Amino acid sequence: MSAEKILVLDFGGQYKELIARAVRGLSVYSEIRSGDISAQEIKRLSPIGIILTGGPNRVYEPTAPLCDPEIFTLGIPILGICYGMQMMCHMLGGEVMPGKCGEYGRVMVTPILESTYQPFLGLMSHTDVVAVLPSGFIATAHTENCIAACKNAEKKLYGVQFHPESEHTEGGISHIGHFLFDVCGASADYKLDDYLENQILAIRKKVGDEKILLGLSGGVDSSVCAAILSHAVPNQLVCIFVDHGFMRQNEGDEIEKSFANQNLKLIRINAADRFLAKLRGVTEPEAKRKIIGEEFIRVFEEEAAKLGAIPFLAQGTIYPDIVESGGSHGATIKSHHNVGGLPENLSFTEIIEPLSSLFKDEVRIIGEKLGLPPALINRQPFPGPGLAIRIMGEVTEEKLEILRTSDAILREELDGMALNQYFTVLTDTYSVGVKGDYRTYDRVLAIRAVTTNDFMTCEFAQISYKILAKLSSRITGEISSVSRVVYDITSKPPATVEWE
Repeated sequence: MSAEKILVLDFGGQYKELIARAVRGLSVYSEIRSGDISAQEIKRLSPIGIILTGGPNRVYEPTAPLCDPEIFTLGIPILGICYGMQMMCHMLGGEVMPGKCGEYGRVMVTPILESTYQPFLGLMSHTDVVAVLPSGFIATAHTENCIAACKNAEKKLYGVQFHPESEHTEGGISHIGHFLFDVCGASADYKLDDYLENQILAIRKKVGDEKILLGLSGGVDSSVCAAILSHAVPNQLVCIFVDHGFMRQNEGDEIEKSFANQNLKLIRINAADRFLAKLRGVTEPEAKRKIIGEEFIRVFEEEAAKLGAIPFLAQGTIYPDIVESGGSHGATIKSHHNVGGLPENLSFTEIIEPLSSLFKDEVRIIGEKLGLPPALINRQPFPGPGLAIRIMGEVTEEKLEILRTSDAILREELDGMALNQYFTVLTDTYSVGVKGDYRTYDRVLAIRAVTTNDFMTCEFAQISYKILAKLSSRITGEISSVSRVVYDITSKPPATVEWE
């Protein structure tokens, strides 16, 4: 692992993972830590630079999260982004106040001093502005309404009001690169090959001749986790694949086939009836998630008990799972990732999480290096509760069959298009229609398709009317109980990718 690191201090910013990933994309290792980390702990970690994230608070309010003021005296270069810039200026004697008007979306940013930079569109998301800079700071860019960038070059303190980590900021990564290489002196020595080699050596040293147990979902994370473990300790890994019955058409069989010739033991548990019974009468989305998660643990416990003593439990936990579970200022976004879901009644010597320092795109690269099939590596994001949360209202076998069939039609028609994610949603709305000579009153089904580079934001896919017409014709023609098809044209934000 690289000795150089950038610390990303989190103040509740929704883009903290984008910042850390942008740094790694430039071959510099990054870690996300809570914004209230002490200056002493930062000194112990010895970062070459610090980035302060955005956040939803107002720096002048009594309850606003602030960093340890001593970090500004450590001599470590600091870049404040949005709230991070406002906080730095506020704590160092500047003045932050509500602006005349908020700036949201892409705004023209004009550099003041750096003549080599041309005006560019930067993603803004703020109401407050830095009205007075601290002593020693100068403004380096502005918009019509605010100071857009500032610096105290002598103390290596920099701030930007826009979000350089977002793809919606023109040349944003170059701003981060300037901080990393020109200010922090980074040498770009972070390599995934080194990470993989170190993980394999560490697993072999830790596990020895013992066995490891892994709950395999067939998703990218657990699949790559299985590949690393089977490569590190061949034939010592036991995978339990709990098929809860909420997979897409033929997906359970495809997962089983993908791991048939690996150096591991795969046990598939077909528990569809059991999960469906647990969800009978349940309509609330979060209740569905919790029931499915808890039942998964119960099934896992029962099957693990049949195997006898296995000292090590492995999980496909990735770095965003850790971050989303631990931030003291951020909101809880989802409740179905691995962290916090360990079976309480199972006894293990240790938990093994070989992916816990990686982002999703890094996990995919590792999977490719280990020879996993492209269909598995590039599998679209799929929620842990599966189709159960793409069905509005109660989950039944009839609804699952409708959703599986419509999803299969969608995948047939959109396969090969440059889309990041697409799926169907069975709404709980009925609509009048006409089929043949008869009036119908049947279900409304929605299609969701998005494009994104970061999965923190997304745009709805602008699919041609011709393709949409074919999809509607096929779905209503091949599924008798669907009378109307609608297309979701909402981006994220304000919507999320999933409906529930």
